[in-house]
Amino acid sequence: MTSDRGRKPLTAWAFLAPYATAVGLLIVLPALLNLGYAFTDHTGLTRDPQFVGLSNVRRMFADGFLLDSVRASAIHLALAVPLRLLAAVGLGLLLAAPRPGGRWFRVAVYLPTVVPDVALAVLFLWVLNPLYGPMNQLLGLFGHPGFTWLSDPGTARVGVALMLMFPIGEGFLVVLAARRMLDGRLYEAAALEGCGPFGQLRRLTLPLLAPVLLLLAVRDTILTLQVNFVPAYILTDGRPGNATLYLPVYIFDQAFEFSGFAYGALVTSVLMVVTAIVITALLLVVRRWRVLR
Repeated sequence: MTSDRGRKPLTAWAFLAPYATAVGLLIVLPALLNLGYAFTDHTGLTRDPQFVGLSNVRRMFADGFLLDSVRASAIHLALAVPLRLLAAVGLGLLLAAPRPGGRWFRVAVYLPTVVPDVALAVLFLWVLNPLYGPMNQLLGLFGHPGFTWLSDPGTARVGVALMLMFPIGEGFLVVLAARRMLDGRLYEAAALEGCGPFGQLRRLTLPLLAPVLLLLAVRDTILTLQVNFVPAYILTDGRPGNATLYLPVYIFDQAFEFSGFAYGALVTSVLMVVTAIVITALLLVVRRWRVLR
């Protein structure tokens, strides 16, 4: 007679097999093919690419535009991730408590997430218009003349980061659900001890939500580095002065506009490595600060 203990591993493997197969076919295999193409002369048009060794690697180290792209991606990461986290966490905590009309406020926060990226980017072309856009009109109410948003390197970076502050619905829902799962008796005890709302936020809410916040930070880091193609391509196309020439935009230009599929594959591998390094550094910092304790 077979015990339940001996049957559990088979059940787990049977459950995970479809997902493992999908990961292998849709992620691992394309990644290996991409790495193989990086050492060829493939243009995306020829049928039989030829092996060229480290030729593309040498080209990469001499490529000044790639350095500009890495710098633009790093600045974008430093701008967009904190803004997205601040918006998602702030709104999630603010709307977690029952309040009149809270359901409609939550819908309003989540709604931009279901808007297609292209439509949202086209909308922001109007929002950031220096002549009649609502952003400059809002600044005009405070006596500020406004900015030429997408014509200046600094404000173009800020404009793309502002657009990415709106589709935060997934992170917002995660924070909202995690906050509602916290035991209310902890807050009652803290209030009896004289701990005010700010003290409860600093000493209870944020420490208890630390694993969730770390998950969102890792997720937003990956998204910000790898899924910023649409806003940058439609709003600025990498301009001005390569300020928004993020790595996905540069990869697209090399692979499809300049028929450098092999070189684009190599830069894609670099993007994967850069993402892994940033995520590892983030986890090491969190571990050093002992945030998860």
